Amino acid sequence: MVLLKGFEIEMYTGTPQGEIVGLSDKIVAALDGFMREPDSRNVEYITQPSPNYDNLLCALLRPRRELRNYLNNLGNYTLIPGSTLSLGGSDRFLRSDPANPYHDYIENTYGTKVVTASVHINVGISDPEVLMRACRVIRMEAPLFLALSASSPFLDGKTTGYHSTRWGLFPQTPSHVPLFASHGDHIQWVEDQLAAGTMQNIRHLWASVRPNGDRRPYDLNRLELRICDLVTDPIALLAISALLEARLLQIIENPSIDPLTQSTFSAEELVTLTAENEAAAAVSSLDANLRHWQDGRSIVARDWIAQMYQDVWAIAKQQGFSCFLSPLQKILREGNEAQQWLQLHAVGFDSQRVITQAIVAIQERELELEDKLCSSLLA
Repeated sequence: MVLLKGFEIEMYTGTPQGEIVGLSDKIVAALDGFMREPDSRNVEYITQPSPNYDNLLCALLRPRRELRNYLNNLGNYTLIPGSTLSLGGSDRFLRSDPANPYHDYIENTYGTKVVTASVHINVGISDPEVLMRACRVIRMEAPLFLALSASSPFLDGKTTGYHSTRWGLFPQTPSHVPLFASHGDHIQWVEDQLAAGTMQNIRHLWASVRPNGDRRPYDLNRLELRICDLVTDPIALLAISALLEARLLQIIENPSIDPLTQSTFSAEELVTLTAENEAAAAVSSLDANLRHWQDGRSIVARDWIAQMYQDVWAIAKQQGFSCFLSPLQKILREGNEAQQWLQLHAVGFDSQRVITQAIVAIQERELELEDKLCSSLLA
């Protein structure tokens, strides 16, 4: 059994010098498949669900190539990696749709803390009770996926002390989200939040993980992992996704994997524990000291991920996608994007030079992958 997977990708647009420029109103008007965010400086595209990683690779690349061609025709514009306004601009909100009242609320309530770029990974699970259990487990382990994906060590041209400034500052909403014991429990909680106004609508649930579907909270068919920073290298993103899928397959096959029954902590204590782990991963990513949800033992994020990798490798191999999982070892060995950028910064590269090099590197990487792997599918 393999699962359907799809991505929501938010990216910044701007100049080759790293200045982020709001172009989403033009992009959305000109290109199919792109959606605006509340701020015009980033734009989103969504891949169609697929069980196949080769197809997903090309689905990640194809819209980007189209967008790059459009940006090139528009002027000297490009795509900018990273998950925050790395080189400046966090002092102001640039509205993409000034007439949208929900965007009014977002700007007035959160300001530019939400003007971030990220990737949301959606994985199909049709049984709502299995989905709720999967959400409980992955919420406990979401800090590991943040650790792998961190790519926002800069804000306004300065280091911030975070590897993921995005998640360090992001307003998780509502402020307290419990571990849902059942689908019915989730429905009741969402209805209560909407009635109380702590959620403005069904989309206004900004936690690390949430159940998703075509008629939330009633009809649910997928787990959405929302914690990851933008991973610009498609091979790295697919490796992170393969780890998530293999872990979910393990969870689906083994009903005993459940924080509500397998942990020495209460449900409330688990919510606190994972919030602390998320905060630690936002600061130190792969080097973060975390507490394991089963018994509270201390474990470094990198070691926990390596352990999970070993645990699920056989599942990925059996299902035929272990070759997409294996590049995870490179991230563990060489560090995530934030760590690589901070290494350059430590030897004298200023933030602009780091970002401008990354802009060139990701464009070259896309071309390399298209030529090697997607030329026939992208033709």
